[in-house]
This record gives sequence, C-alpha cells and structure tokens, in this order.
Amino acid sequence: MSTTQEQFRRAMAAFATGVTVITVDDNGRVHGMTANAFTSVSLDPQLVLVCVDHKAQTHAHLTARKRFGINVLSEGQGAISEHYADPDRQPSGAEQAGARFDRTPHGTPVLHGALAYLECRLQDARDAGDHTIFIGEVEDVVVRNGEPLIFFGSEYYGIGKPLN
Repeated sequence: MSTTQEQFRRAMAAFATGVTVITVDDNGRVHGMTANAFTSVSLDPQLVLVCVDHKAQTHAHLTARKRFGINVLSEGQGAISEHYADPDRQPSGAEQAGARFDRTPHGTPVLHGALAYLECRLQDARDAGDHTIFIGEVEDVVVRNGEPLIFFGSEYYGIGKPLN
C-alpha cells in the first residue's frame, strides 16, 4: 500500500495536538518557529523532543546554539502561532501578533502568556527523513493557569469549542 503526501497530511490533521513555539536566542534576537511535533520522552532524566524540518531557519539555530525554549501556547495565542508558522515572516510581525518575551539567565526567550515554558539544553539530534529530531534535557519549567491552544483539522480550537 502506498500513500500520497496529501493523504498523510490529512491523517496527521485528524490528530489533535497542542501548539508550541520553539524559541532560540540568535545573538540577542528572538528566533522561533511554531511546532506541534513535540512530546515528552523521559521523566528520568527529564527529556522532550521536537521535530524540525531541515529547511527551517530554526534548524540551524538549534544546531548552533544548543539551547532552546518550548512555549506551550494558550488559547488566545493563535496569531502568535500563525506568525511563527510563516516561513516568510518578518521579524517585526512578532510584536504585531502579540509576542512579547522575557529572557532566562541563559538568554533563552520566554513568551509572555504561554501556558507553560520549558528551557532545554540540546542532548541529541537524529535525522529522520526531511526532519531532525532534537532531544532536549529540561532544565527549567514554568507552568501557568489557563486553557491550551489546540490544532485539529488545520484549524485552532480551545477546549471543546472553536476559536473563530
């Protein structure tokens, strides 16, 4: 049996996921990308993974910096997700989308209003097809109250309700 890329995309769109923005310090500037290919790997040690397309700008930044943040978006942050999902985005558009950042002592950008934040040190990277699986050891966690942004069927939702 063979499948097309379109069939594969439709199947993946049937899986509801949370939405994250991966952030990396780029010589004092915030660099980021939207990712829903994110999951926990291990509790001991605390490890997570994120999958990044080889062509994505973030790929080179993660490889070079070896430190990154994972910001779990809250339901009101759809515009921020859209901004960081656009490969042709302009840096000035982040603020227009509502993105504001603090910095950790390591300089990693932390998104204001995110439901959770994990600061990670790159532990391993493995090529898998047209993506790299980046495995990070979690060094710090911040969790806030709120509801998550959900992605399903190529649309954003809150818990149990569309956000249109």
